[in-house]
Amino acid sequence: MKALVFHGPGSKSWEDVPDPVVLKPTDAIVRIETTTICGTDLHILEGDVPAVTDGRILGHEGVGVITEIGDAVTDLAVGDRVIISCVSSCGKCSYCKKGVYSHCLADEGAPGIGWIFGHLIDGTQAEYVRVPFAETSLYRVPDGVTSEEATLISDILPTGHEIGVQYGAVRPGDVVAVIGAGPVGLAAIATAGLYGPSRIVAIDLDANRVEQATRFGATDGIVSSDPDWKERVLALTDGLGVDVAIEAVGVPTTWNMALELVRPAGHVANVGVHGKPVEFPLDRMWIDNITVTTGLVNTDTTPMLIKLLAQHKLVSKEFISHRYPLTDILDAYDTFSRAAETKALKVILNAE
Repeated sequence: MKALVFHGPGSKSWEDVPDPVVLKPTDAIVRIETTTICGTDLHILEGDVPAVTDGRILGHEGVGVITEIGDAVTDLAVGDRVIISCVSSCGKCSYCKKGVYSHCLADEGAPGIGWIFGHLIDGTQAEYVRVPFAETSLYRVPDGVTSEEATLISDILPTGHEIGVQYGAVRPGDVVAVIGAGPVGLAAIATAGLYGPSRIVAIDLDANRVEQATRFGATDGIVSSDPDWKERVLALTDGLGVDVAIEAVGVPTTWNMALELVRPAGHVANVGVHGKPVEFPLDRMWIDNITVTTGLVNTDTTPMLIKLLAQHKLVSKEFISHRYPLTDILDAYDTFSRAAETKALKVILNAE
């Protein structure tokens, strides 16, 4: 089969690789119908995730059809169309029993890390993928939901919702700032609306993304290159700062922006994947009673989000800005990596 293979920082290729096979009784093999590219994939190519080694097939999102199952898989069948969760769960270890699937202890890649696709084992940017723990890591696609729409449930919607909105403890009436209006930031905006905030402020360097954010539920948009960006946000909060600052980029500048904007007793929810250390000025912020959270998505809200998607109560198609055949994945990476020029949001890859 063909797959997108990582060969060290800055190097990738679309090449022939062996077909995946069932290795354990709980495995399934899925033929990919639709996959996509994540900002985390760009971080990997920049060398920010050293656990990804030469020869790894990238990708951790996708929808496909089961072509083979292991002997222990009884709740799924060959021919089922399924959503591949970006986080794998054995369903049996102490973390999985608490719903903390992101730290599944099963021995698949590295015990204690639930994100394994395109990280510790071969991923979904391929014609076929082996899915460990199939019954607890795959979800049937509901009737009436397209493969493209369902792919958005693999990662960005649960990540924005759980690590941004839920960890940020968004409540009715809150003012929420989302710093970074890329796909995950937009997912945080779209799902924050489920909790009744009074304002959702989208902040980004890219004026196009700020404009796009209004389609996902942002009430206000601010381009962060404006010299008065901070004053404009504070003006929306009677000068106090926002209740929840969601950092959805993963660079020191946006982290610092979140700290500047949050009010005393507010929340900073870090969603971005950071490749460099950031500073936390505890000497002056210890007195502010803020809560800072970060983490890897658990995908424990995936079933709920699937229901909302099936009932058309969740923004979905609006995330997709570009479509490519899977065989043109290198062109798709180029488009996605130049989002400021190409106005890319989510780039969908469809198998032919």
